[in-house]
Amino acid sequence: MNTLACKFTVARPRRLIAALGALALLLGGCVGDTSALLNVTPPTRAPVVAAADTAADREHRELVESFGGEYRAPQMQAFLGRIVSRLVPATDRPEENYTVTILDSPAVNAFALPTGRLYVTRGLLALANDSSEIAAVMAHEIAHVTLRHAATRSELEMRSALVSRVVADVLRDQRAVASVRDASRIDIARFSREQELEADAESVRTLAKAGYDPFGATRFLQSLDRWVGLTTSSGEPTVQQAAYDMLATHPATPQRIEATRSAARRIAAPGIGSDDRDSYLAALDGIAFGDNSNDGIVRGRDYVHGRLRIGFTAPSGFQLDNTSRAVLGTSSDGARRLLFDTVDAGPGQELTDILLSTWTDAITTDSVTTLTVNGLPTATAASRGREWNFRIAALRHDDRVYRLIFAFRPRDAAAERLFQETLSSIRRVTAEDVARMQPPRVRIVRATAADDAAGMSRRMTGAGHSVEAFRVVNGLDAGDRLQVGRSYKIVTE
Repeated sequence: MNTLACKFTVARPRRLIAALGALALLLGGCVGDTSALLNVTPPTRAPVVAAADTAADREHRELVESFGGEYRAPQMQAFLGRIVSRLVPATDRPEENYTVTILDSPAVNAFALPTGRLYVTRGLLALANDSSEIAAVMAHEIAHVTLRHAATRSELEMRSALVSRVVADVLRDQRAVASVRDASRIDIARFSREQELEADAESVRTLAKAGYDPFGATRFLQSLDRWVGLTTSSGEPTVQQAAYDMLATHPATPQRIEATRSAARRIAAPGIGSDDRDSYLAALDGIAFGDNSNDGIVRGRDYVHGRLRIGFTAPSGFQLDNTSRAVLGTSSDGARRLLFDTVDAGPGQELTDILLSTWTDAITTDSVTTLTVNGLPTATAASRGREWNFRIAALRHDDRVYRLIFAFRPRDAAAERLFQETLSSIRRVTAEDVARMQPPRVRIVRATAADDAAGMSRRMTGAGHSVEAFRVVNGLDAGDRLQVGRSYKIVTE
């Protein structure tokens, strides 16, 4: 797929970083293969494609499906359409046609296809604060199309592949092949970073020419930088993340902030051009925020995955966090923890065998039992360590096997009861269950003389209620005071 993207994807906010990090370390030597992730779309049958269906149509459909589907927001859809219609005549190629698709994803992301299809996630929409900021995002993606970045990058990648094949055929030296490939990756990454800076500069010029505030790009990038810091400050990096940081296809956000600010200053002073804040926030009002129940969502002690039709309830006092690989939970004192994930299973493999094959510590032989939990075939077992004991279970639902791991300290008299309580709560969920677990939404409120950031943050139930979270989603600095009568975003159920 030949996409050019801002790649604004960031991690989810973590409420329980320290405790969950400890759980990950605790279970790191015991958890088996978790390659079947709870929030990854399960394999589906290949769609029947009509004869008239083009490759571009198939690419569009597959891309939308991979980002959670299309998000229906008619007011915002029309608003984005008007922005694009205003931007296109200000570009160097005003004859191009564009369509905008809103993706049902909490990630902060936007990208474009060479065909003129533009994509923006609802997560990105929620972070923008006025029309010029979202216009900056659209102008950036349009610049990728008008500057032919996708075609140029594709040519570079094909040339790299050709050189690698020639080296392999002529030299037959695997070390030389690896060296060429590494050098090509660096070249492509450097080229992509240059493309991003070029698209940023072009977008600032387009903003100003279309009558928008050219500093909108800088403001949005500042909010993005703060959001990334807020949501990943305590996260533990993975090997893949480290590799991405080394060969990032995009410049560091601070570099982009300074570049767009300099470009805007060459064009106009701050405050020139419209930002149309109220109109944008009015269109944003009611947009879903955070995880979608179809991809797994936490509400208090309850977890529901709408697409997989499974859920459970943690014991009283537990807090849950839905990560990319598993649902993690911890008690308020940190003495009990749980993990709920999926595991790979061979065709017809017994649940008891799955327990043994996905747990690297010794399992107490006489603890292995089989039973049925809410109609789901289940196997359970126990494992004892020096500092932690474990109760584990594997359950089969439809074509997947789910695993519950409950960790507790030795001599914890209530642990067995709490494990059984959690296990017995694992169930098939209904459409009614899913309907009750809808994501929180962005709501627009006007500040009164009695309001401040702390008070507003206490009204935010869906994105946590820290003052910093409220400030970041509203583009406010630490010293900024709320303006009476001005509209602000809160996230609430």
